This record gives sequence, structure tokens and C-alpha cells, in this order.
Amino acid sequence: MPPAKLDPIDRKILAELQADGRMTNVELSRRVGISAPPCLRRVRALEETGFIEGYHARVNTRQLGFEVAVFAMVSLRSQAESDLNAFEDRVRSWPLVRECHMLNGEIDFILKCVAPDLSTFQRFLTEDLVSAPNVAGVKTSLVIRETKWEPGVPFDVLEARATSD
Repeated sequence: MPPAKLDPIDRKILAELQADGRMTNVELSRRVGISAPPCLRRVRALEETGFIEGYHARVNTRQLGFEVAVFAMVSLRSQAESDLNAFEDRVRSWPLVRECHMLNGEIDFILKCVAPDLSTFQRFLTEDLVSAPNVAGVKTSLVIRETKWEPGVPFDVLEARATSD
């Protein structure tokens, strides 16, 4: 279902759940201005149609002992679809890789990795990533500080687009 098919209440539900996925259905219904039963039906429909993909807790990586975050920019020798798929399958098996995005341009993929320490990341880099089939090169950048982390989409922009159509 394209975004234009969402009504203002659906967009409010999504915005509220994106901000706080733990709120009760009663609280959600109060915030969006409808009663609890239709609110729950709408949430279930948004889940079934794929607008809501899941619910997650944001954990403090440093408090859990993951002191190192690194972005790895990966270039492949071949960009044939089968080679891209093989690389993506391999990436899914690496626990230290938390995000993987295919890019267009000079770099084929950017990976966000976390590790408890630099030596653990270095071992992953040399034993797994750099030596993986079809990997032509890897450039890494160590994260010094995270300034902003916003999951999802900016609902104020979505709402402005929906009301201007």
C-alpha cells in the first residue's frame, strides 16, 4: 500500500509508535483520538500490510561493553547480481555487522559494525571482511561520537506531503 493510502489517523499511529513502541493500546488510542478497539484493529492492519515491521528496544551499546563502532566501506570486484547476493548473504552471518547498505558510486556497501574493543574489530576485519570472496577493498572509519540517531522517518515531512496533495 503506498503512503498516500494512509489516512491521518494511521500516520498519527505510526508516528506515536515510532516514538514509543511500548505504550499501551489505550494510551495510543488516547493520543490519536479514537477508542481502543478500532485503534488496535488499525495497528494490526498496519502490521499486516508491512508499515510496522517490528518492535525493538534501543540498547546502550557502550553500557553492554561494545566500545567500538566502525563504518566499513566495501568495494567488490564484481557487481553481478549473484555476487552482490552472495556478499549480502555473508554479511547477514557476521554478528558484528549491525547495518548493511548497498550504495551507488565508488563504494558498493557501507557496513556499520560494533565490537567490544579494537582488537576484536581488527580480527573481524582481517579474518572475515577483507578476506571474503569478491572483496576488492575496505576502508574503515572509527566512530568518535554519535550526534544523532533517529529511526524511521520524519513524520512531520510525511504529513506535510500528505496534506499538500
